[in-house]
Amino acid sequence: MTQQGARWTADQVLALAPDAASRKAGSKLGAAGPWSEAGSSDEGTVWGLCKGSGSKPYQTVVDIADAAGPAYKCSCPSRKFPCKHALGLLLLWAADDAAVPPGQEPEWARQWTAGRRRRAEEKKAGDDSGAQSGSADPEAARRRAERRADRVTAGAVELEQRLADLLRGGLATAEQSGYGLWEETAARMVDAQAQGLAGRVRELGAIPSTGPGWPVRLLEECALLHLLGRGWLRRERLPDGLAATVRSRMGLPASADGPPLRDRWLVLAQYDTTDPRLTTRRIWLYGADSHRTVLLLSYGAAGRSPELALPVGLALEAEVSAYPGAGQPRVALGEQFARSAPAAIRPPGMTTSRAAARYGDALRDDPWLESVPVTLDRVVPAPDGDSWQLADADEDAALPLTPGARSRPGLWRLVALSGGAPVKVFGEYGHQGFTPLTVWPEGPGDPVALC
Repeated sequence: MTQQGARWTADQVLALAPDAASRKAGSKLGAAGPWSEAGSSDEGTVWGLCKGSGSKPYQTVVDIADAAGPAYKCSCPSRKFPCKHALGLLLLWAADDAAVPPGQEPEWARQWTAGRRRRAEEKKAGDDSGAQSGSADPEAARRRAERRADRVTAGAVELEQRLADLLRGGLATAEQSGYGLWEETAARMVDAQAQGLAGRVRELGAIPSTGPGWPVRLLEECALLHLLGRGWLRRERLPDGLAATVRSRMGLPASADGPPLRDRWLVLAQYDTTDPRLTTRRIWLYGADSHRTVLLLSYGAAGRSPELALPVGLALEAEVSAYPGAGQPRVALGEQFARSAPAAIRPPGMTTSRAAARYGDALRDDPWLESVPVTLDRVVPAPDGDSWQLADADEDAALPLTPGARSRPGLWRLVALSGGAPVKVFGEYGHQGFTPLTVWPEGPGDPVALC
């Protein structure tokens, strides 16, 4: 399929924006007015010159041929990726064939795309070479793993003692001690190279004084943290799958060693979460032939968007390999065989009661699981007192929305698209409720991202 036959929708373009301000600014540049010498190629390149505040227009080029998502280059000073000019150019390309006609790349665009593709080939060759040399000294790797395991064990033992002291003194002491005690404990877990424990300790520290019922929530999280620590200390007695899950939850690195699975993968959802150190991008995919729902993770430094970007509604033919762990949805993206392009694939849906049962089943394999990916079929968003829920159109059952989902603009987009009629919704369901991420209207229509 040529690039001209695979135009994206405006929603798919705007899903690439790093923030709301970029979406607004990019939308203003999605008309032909500020653009000149715009064009596109069958190889998957879109380019144009955008009039700015200076005497020289900004040179903007986007490579959409990479199956792992588009790449951008702009001569503007913005540090956002994509910048508003790249978003505006893609919006213009998506909406107006005449404004971005087929043509031959200008030299400045050709040099960038050729250099980028050459570097990608060199990186792949380097990765292959590194994979071969990485197994040259397995004994040294084994010794490093043992030393880290010893440090993690020391951290788990120390955390067990601190949890015991907390319960012995009473949960009220957690409110009196403040967040500093938890941060100091988390730092100790980082020193022990148990980043998974450190993250959960920080979450514990945020619970005290958060409203009615906080002691119950704190006790529940303490119990899960205790279970994780005991699981690590007795990991040799666990089944292989559960032992791998424990290692992953503790924060130990693992490689995607599952057999490659080739499929046509539909992008179900993409969204970012941030903390002071890191931006994490979660991309959910659905395999048209395997009927599996898998998760890609991509990371960027704080304040920077991760490199991997796959707008909702696109499909890519590629191989993925699973990470170890019982019920683990995470995969690594392998070889890609064609560029990503819009697709009419829709995942099958389930009832709300089946979704609740699915989460319960998943907890047997991973007791620390926050949520599972779920596609709900024929549900209607409806108010529930001061909250909202997704009510099943064909049975007397519903799933409550999470507190975070109730405060996002995506909720009102979902309500507007439904208009009281049943819709298909993909999202994450867990102990706090359902978070809607993507919606399809009844009948034909493109998916709409809600996050």
